[in-house]
Amino acid sequence: MAHYRTTVSSPAPAGEVFAYLADLRNFAEWDPGVRRVEQVDGDGAGPDAVFDVTVAGVGLLPDQTLRYRTVAFDAPREILVIAESAALTSEDRITVTPEDGGAAVVTYDADLRLNGPLRLGDPFLRLVFGRIGDRAAAGLRGAIDGTQVPA
Repeated sequence: MAHYRTTVSSPAPAGEVFAYLADLRNFAEWDPGVRRVEQVDGDGAGPDAVFDVTVAGVGLLPDQTLRYRTVAFDAPREILVIAESAALTSEDRITVTPEDGGAAVVTYDADLRLNGPLRLGDPFLRLVFGRIGDRAAAGLRGAIDGTQVPA
């Protein structure tokens, strides 16, 4: 399994940051690995929202569309979305914590694992996922005018 976690501090109000990040239609604005997002159920962020997220292919792999379902939604603090396909499972958790003065601390925590016999490729996936996560974290910082919080 590949894991990526980053924490970012933003001067923006926590509620606004959560609303922006919980609406997966915004992923393509800040994650360069996301080609496009289409909402297939619900209207914006919410407990029943479902999104088709097309991610850029890696190496020889073509672009792939993953269906993300919202499985936990606790506005304005936390959202968990999961996509499962025959090849892989992706779990993305975004937690927003208000700071004194109204700012926000965002923790983006993602797990990606290959399914079935493809699990043999997990060591390679861990290497690639770190680079993909770093690019997404940079985009996240830019989108919310944030700064990296040391681990």
